[in-house]
Amino acid sequence: MKIPQPFQYQGSKRALAATILRHLPSRMERLVEPFAGSAALSIACAAECRASRYWLNDCNQPLAELLQQIINQPESVAGFYQSLWRDQPDGALAHYYQVREDFNRTHDPLLLLYLLARCVKGSVRYNADGLFNQSPDKRRLGTRPQTMRGNLIAVSMLLRGRSLVTARDYREVLADCQPADIVYMDPPYQGVCGERDARYFSSIAYDDFVVALAQLNDRGIRFLVSYDGCLGGQSYGKTLPDALDLSHIKIEAGRSSQATLLGRADMTIESLYISRALADEAGIRADKNTHYRASRQDLQTPLFTSALPV
Repeated sequence: MKIPQPFQYQGSKRALAATILRHLPSRMERLVEPFAGSAALSIACAAECRASRYWLNDCNQPLAELLQQIINQPESVAGFYQSLWRDQPDGALAHYYQVREDFNRTHDPLLLLYLLARCVKGSVRYNADGLFNQSPDKRRLGTRPQTMRGNLIAVSMLLRGRSLVTARDYREVLADCQPADIVYMDPPYQGVCGERDARYFSSIAYDDFVVALAQLNDRGIRFLVSYDGCLGGQSYGKTLPDALDLSHIKIEAGRSSQATLLGRADMTIESLYISRALADEAGIRADKNTHYRASRQDLQTPLFTSALPV
């Protein structure tokens, strides 16, 4: 089954979703994404009928509102996008910059959808004042309306009626998680963005995040985290501390969007951390050297079976 994608979003785990899902139970009460982004994991999980409910959260409020509208009003969103897309003259950039200016003034989530579809590699950028400032991709005009409509309707069919969408601080979301929940976190990589970086709407402090994970452990909440990794042999980000007692899996993720933008062929290795509560339930124990290659066939792989090391 082809998994729908509502929009391009740099850092999306769409390509890795199948590999991540293999470390989750076959049935879940609720999957929680405190850093939802494009909601790639929840969409993939829903396509496999793996969870009864979903909680999508992102502190970027227009992004959260866009997800909400896509889930509940896909035809309306698709119609607005079609009108906006057809207004752009072939090869003209003034239209994009006008939409960007309008979005920064109004924070209209429907305008954000056009910007995400049209900007360079779905690579969102904000300036120090929190204004969207990414440039348009001059080689293309963005997702065609018919393709966009199909993706939006497909996402809505998967998530409508069983999804909560919020725009809260991730710590508030984690505090409200329940024992039956499973939490997947894909925060901005602190090794890339530090305390503030234009590539992300906001960043998180490493120490605060570690404390939040420790609190989840204390409460027995099951979770997974995509956090640090390496690109072309160079590590980025501090690894999560051993004191958290997490299983650490390295996933060969292929060529990154950033490497593509820079014209390089660097291979990206991403870390996936699994909480003790989840690893014990799965009956697995991954050591610090476990290494997997992401595969499109992973959606057909039985859960809780280990992949072949590479």
